[in-house]
Amino acid sequence: MAVAVLALIPLAYVATYVVVIGPVELWQLVARPRIVELLRNTITLAAACMAATAVLGVGLAFLVERTDLPGRRVWHGLLVAPLAVPAFVNGYAWVSLDRSVHGFAGAFGVVTLSYYPLVYLPVVAMLRRLDPALEESAWSLGHSRARTFRTVVLPQLRPALLGGALLVGLHLLAEFGALSLLRFPTFTTAIYDQYGSTFNGAAATAMAGVLVLLCLVLLLADLRLRGDRRYARVGRGAARSVVPVPLGPWRLPVLATVGAVVGLAVGVPAISLVRWLVVGTSTQFPLAELTEALVATVALALAGAVVTTLAAIPVVWLAVRHRGRLSTLIERSTYVANALPGIVVGLALVVASLRLVPVVYQTATLLVAAYAILFLPRAVVTVRAGLEQAPVVLDDVAHSLGLGPIATARRVTLPLIAPSLGAGAALVFLAISTELTATLMLSPIGTRTLATEFWSASSELRYGAAAPYALLLVLVSIPATVLLMRTDGPAAQAEDGVVPGGPA
Repeated sequence: MAVAVLALIPLAYVATYVVVIGPVELWQLVARPRIVELLRNTITLAAACMAATAVLGVGLAFLVERTDLPGRRVWHGLLVAPLAVPAFVNGYAWVSLDRSVHGFAGAFGVVTLSYYPLVYLPVVAMLRRLDPALEESAWSLGHSRARTFRTVVLPQLRPALLGGALLVGLHLLAEFGALSLLRFPTFTTAIYDQYGSTFNGAAATAMAGVLVLLCLVLLLADLRLRGDRRYARVGRGAARSVVPVPLGPWRLPVLATVGAVVGLAVGVPAISLVRWLVVGTSTQFPLAELTEALVATVALALAGAVVTTLAAIPVVWLAVRHRGRLSTLIERSTYVANALPGIVVGLALVVASLRLVPVVYQTATLLVAAYAILFLPRAVVTVRAGLEQAPVVLDDVAHSLGLGPIATARRVTLPLIAPSLGAGAALVFLAISTELTATLMLSPIGTRTLATEFWSASSELRYGAAAPYALLLVLVSIPATVLLMRTDGPAAQAEDGVVPGGPA
């Protein structure tokens, strides 16, 4: 409940402001042609990118995990690599190389290339844990590989697929940096324009209210599609290796396709950064400023990742182990703020801190709280995917052997979901290291991060000066990306129902 209350502070801020505005003025602010245009842009881009990342993520995961694609381990690493390139850095790379990349087409391409790993990674993890006997049974009944994938494999991928697509949709609702660089107006870019140019809080808050409604639509759709199925199992079936599907004459086209995705998602940003580092007239390497921004970024990202992941554990535990309306409501409440721009979350925390806890205003504590509110869904989705596959019967066995609830969680459940905890923390670390607006609003005076310094230079079209900060952002993201790539190890033991040091 405490986590849910913290996550709902921005929603309370928006709701309170909407009530103060009143229904008449609110309708006048919302019922405008510009709002209709922004609504169409936001919904169209979100729907298109969610569909594209779902198809791309599932397709690439299947090629890497279930076919004889040459160099699958190498391709897996390269396909995860876009997570190390923030979306606004990707947008900067494309715009700085080709000014014609803008509008819907540019936003759709850049965002899809930046966010498809959010679907790809959980789907890969689930494919590695599926029992191949189920597919073999379908083949023995005369089902084709395509029908088996559609009727047997895809339904089992539902938690990972829906969770990843939900994260993509929520991120798109709140995305500012990349869409601003690509000149594609959405509710979020319009909210920043309102606050930044005219300081029209009423109009900006009204648009934030519309974003909340869109978020609720996404959450209800995800809840309806997810259903109440259980995906945990006990046994050694999933530990068997799967016979790869031979690509045959499709090998070269598939290799070309996967290579094209990697080239567009990773190659273009790399070329752009190298180009501006070498030929940029404003390029410089202020070591003191770079070191200060690097240390601040890593420290804040580590603190935020630990706090956010710890906050996600009780929420996920309730949602999976004690299903019900209250637990579902608590879990869903953690997603709402993720659809709001960072500037709205920042304003909400400024107001709340000044009225309730003035001592935390402009401290790192308030900034870490903002990170937890903004990126809690990343941890919740990832940890839930792991706990869904941790069999409840193992807890029962531990209890029958005399272990209490805390000891059972420590020795059985937490080791089972350890890979998911690491993946969730890594995802949050990546998000915090590239967060911009909440950091600008809430950070202690004098605090500078790589993202804020990069944005300051790139917004002034000093691409050369921005390049070193962008390069450091990528380098900082690499360890977390490598951690996300390591989805086996402890997970393999979890698939067998065996936990090191546990009584199960």
